[in-house]
Amino acid sequence: MEDLTFRNKVAVITGGANGIGKCIAEEFRKNGASVAVIDKAPGDHFVGDISDKAVLEAFAESVLSEYGRVDYLINNALPLMKGIDDCSYEEFAYALSVGVTAPFYLSKLFAPHFAKGGSIVNISSSRDRMSQKQTESYTAAKGGIAALTHALAVSLAGVVRVNSVSPGWIDTAYRTYDGPDAEQQPVGRVGNPLDVANAVLFLCSDKAGFITGENICVDGGMTKLMIYHGDGGWTYRGE
Repeated sequence: MEDLTFRNKVAVITGGANGIGKCIAEEFRKNGASVAVIDKAPGDHFVGDISDKAVLEAFAESVLSEYGRVDYLINNALPLMKGIDDCSYEEFAYALSVGVTAPFYLSKLFAPHFAKGGSIVNISSSRDRMSQKQTESYTAAKGGIAALTHALAVSLAGVVRVNSVSPGWIDTAYRTYDGPDAEQQPVGRVGNPLDVANAVLFLCSDKAGFITGENICVDGGMTKLMIYHGDGGWTYRGE
């Protein structure tokens, strides 16, 4: 039976052509929503680079011209990941433009046009609280959007709810893993895009009407797993 929870709603999704963003878009459509996507990849959507202010303004104008309002804004587009050894000043600035500035500016552009009961969901990452080496541009962008989330939740109180989702290891090809890759995760498996999409749609639904400024970490419990040398068969080997 078709689920029309979001019938007559308008969902805007950045980076919605592939991976997690594509899954979120598909789930909104399955639930009856109209979906507007912007992505750098070619396709049947608004094509553009969200690091460009003029592109953001043109996209917002296009959405409002077609729909007249916005119910849900999902800031999902993926920032560049490069580390301190190789990341240039320009590349770092670009990562922040995609990962923090664009979500801020789209929220600002759409703020006067959100329908009652609207929601912004920012896609952060479990890297907003933990790191691997040589990931500075991506980690900074994800930390920035996590903090932007609670700032917007306060500033836009009474206008729109604002929350974030922090995915952990998500395999966008829906591969099934066994052995240590799966067993290390408290839930016993690697995640897939639907795990994230389900959280996003929940946060946009009336069931989450009392939730704002919050972050949900969808990571199979990995950020709660304490790891020490000799624990659980894990051995530290310095490089």
